[in-house]
Amino acid sequence: MISKAQFDKEIDLIIANAIREDVGDGDHSSLACIPTSATGKAKLLVKDEGVLAGVEFAKKVFDYVDPNMDIDVKIEDGSQVKYGDIAFFVSGSSQSILKAERLVLNAMQRMSAIATKTNYFVKLLDGTGTKILDTRKTTPGIRALEKWAVTIGGGENHRFALYDMIMLKDNHIDFAGGITSAIEKTKKYLSDNDLDLKIIVEARNLDEIQEILKTPGVYRILIDNFDYDDTRTAVKLIGNTCLTESSGGINEKTVRKYAECGVNYISSGALTHSVYNLDLSLKAV
Repeated sequence: MISKAQFDKEIDLIIANAIREDVGDGDHSSLACIPTSATGKAKLLVKDEGVLAGVEFAKKVFDYVDPNMDIDVKIEDGSQVKYGDIAFFVSGSSQSILKAERLVLNAMQRMSAIATKTNYFVKLLDGTGTKILDTRKTTPGIRALEKWAVTIGGGENHRFALYDMIMLKDNHIDFAGGITSAIEKTKKYLSDNDLDLKIIVEARNLDEIQEILKTPGVYRILIDNFDYDDTRTAVKLIGNTCLTESSGGINEKTVRKYAECGVNYISSGALTHSVYNLDLSLKAV
């Protein structure tokens, strides 16, 4: 996993790029009709139900646009919200509020949707001991926001990117000449380059599970697209040798059944790639 400093840097880059994209050489709509000296106040209005996410991000956006703006938070990230709730008030320069408005709303609507879906999966897994993970199936350029939202919803993050964990999937294995060859080459690469990265290896069938187990040093086995019976068998074969993760088209109808097979983790790309934005508005008061 990436460090907090790396994560914070990603957030800063997202904000800077989004403001660059949206504002360009100026918010001419506001500049045209609102005096520079004008001040105002707005509220973040919830018009939906779900788990709120992105309040802390919004504070960072407002601070980036104008450090003199004041944010009065009424509802924190991770809280259940309903229609009519007010998440926060922001006051200060009217032009600054309008400059930050769209980025705040776009981010919070998507983050809240992801947190809501993640929390739903977390509740489905209650009592099983299995954790829900996200994937790299994120929107290009805002991965940090989407993974942040998963944690707000109660889920856990998988690797952040290609550089913070080794994950040997089917194509890596086939290109490398097989499972054993891929793992041994990876271990040598890590040693030669003085890298301390965990190794996850994907298995497509029970024979591959057994082959992975012959080579030490694997942190987690990805049990990919197995049915329930084979998943239970795989978990028994693996035992305490390493951690286990199920993936592959797992949805709200099947997630608990896979958890009951005994896996440590279930990863789902749907947490980030298949959500509907929560309805939020920023309204002048």
